Amino acid sequence: MLKSAKVTALGAMSGTSLDGVDVAVVVTDGRDIFSFGDTGYRGYTSAEQQVLRAALGKWQGDESLEQAFEITQQTHIEALKPYAAELIGFHGQTLAHDPHNRGTHQMGDGAVLARELNTPVVWDFRTADIEMGGEGAPLAPFFHHACARYLGYKEPVAFLNLGGVGNITFTDPRIEAPETEGAVLAFDTGPANAPINDLLQERLGQPYDKDGALARKGTVETGALELFLADPYFYKIPPKSLDRDAFCEMRELVFELSDADAAATLTGMAAASVLQAMDHAPVPPKEVLVTGGGRLNPVMMQMLQAALDVPVRNIDDTGLNGDMLEAQAFAYLAVRVARGLPTSCPSTTGVRASVGGGTLSKP
Repeated sequence: MLKSAKVTALGAMSGTSLDGVDVAVVVTDGRDIFSFGDTGYRGYTSAEQQVLRAALGKWQGDESLEQAFEITQQTHIEALKPYAAELIGFHGQTLAHDPHNRGTHQMGDGAVLARELNTPVVWDFRTADIEMGGEGAPLAPFFHHACARYLGYKEPVAFLNLGGVGNITFTDPRIEAPETEGAVLAFDTGPANAPINDLLQERLGQPYDKDGALARKGTVETGALELFLADPYFYKIPPKSLDRDAFCEMRELVFELSDADAAATLTGMAAASVLQAMDHAPVPPKEVLVTGGGRLNPVMMQMLQAALDVPVRNIDDTGLNGDMLEAQAFAYLAVRVARGLPTSCPSTTGVRASVGGGTLSKP
């Protein structure tokens, strides 16, 4: 389908933090990244956020999802329409993720987007992985590997994405193909911004802890932190993945704390999750590059640097765009799907063999 070696692909991502739709252009052949193009953002209104938040945890076929589905479709069309591309990668809105029982639910219909935008769309990236025994997440590791090579790294490096849920990719850019054994190891670290955002929304009516201002005023409750780290998930060998609300008991652990102490404790829990994750690193990474909203929280970054034995950097300092990395990832993965290349492997999702997930819909 793709005639040129270098493909201009457009990716879209709406994360579990429910802030809005990110869109980004990547020029790639599905293996190497040649350049990054324009980016855009369509934020959700508070009313749209309320509808989407109410849809979290619901599965395909639920009749109550009609309004949330329409919001997902229309906001993505609005976000994607201004950009020209040969191919679109559409992730959809994750509502539920339970790979060992009910599967995964990314709300959205890429076939409709293909017709509306008159451009081929790759979507439903996770189902094929789950059907082959994988976790269906995380899916950005192959893109992280390509980014490490694009940046010219000659030693192992880690990409830490702190969105609603945290995930980490340990990658060795000296190995050319990401599906080759030893090239990548990836898994979800634990809750990241989602519990903090929910706390701020419920107690103060604020969408998130801007600049970590509330957490900075508080103190981490060590007893709650110890109970959190006793969860069996942290001792499970990766690959492994989480749903946004997998650690819902975190709310109970901070229920009686002041707003500031609760925010500090939840932030400390996210950082401690990453420390636990480092125990699984194949080799110590040269540095940890932090992407996602968590990198903009100075308190989170300070806690990470204090906990880890390697340098912790905001990925923006490398010249990449930490706000757009996931949207760029799905642009890159769309090209891999269209070219029949794998998008995950045993060391990223636990899938039985390397697999290329995704459905291609033409206009």
